Amino acid sequence: IADMVFTLSAVIIQPVTGILLAQSIGWSLSEGWIVLSLFLYVLIGLFWLPVVWIQLRLRDLSEAAASAGGPLPAAYDRYFKVWFALGVPAFTAILLIVWLMLARPDLSAWFG
Repeated sequence: IADMVFTLSAVIIQPVTGILLAQSIGWSLSEGWIVLSLFLYVLIGLFWLPVVWIQLRLRDLSEAAASAGGPLPAAYDRYFKVWFALGVPAFTAILLIVWLMLARPDLSAWFG
């Protein structure tokens, strides 16, 4: 629950505050590094949606195993591998966004 509360609030607050900050500084939202950051933000969201479902499934499998007093089922390992595989590109994209915000490279050749 905590993960969803913090993640969902960040999903809502970050773009709103980011747009307000960019506007207050005078940056155009069509600057290449901002466009690329927003694209990566949406991409991260596409990775996050199945991750939420997988986390809920992992929780349910864990609870069922604990209630039965048995080991985690093989499905748990399969779901965990998919969860991890989705997390790697999402986390990489987050790091790229942080770099874009710090470096603010001129990407006008790509996003003229």
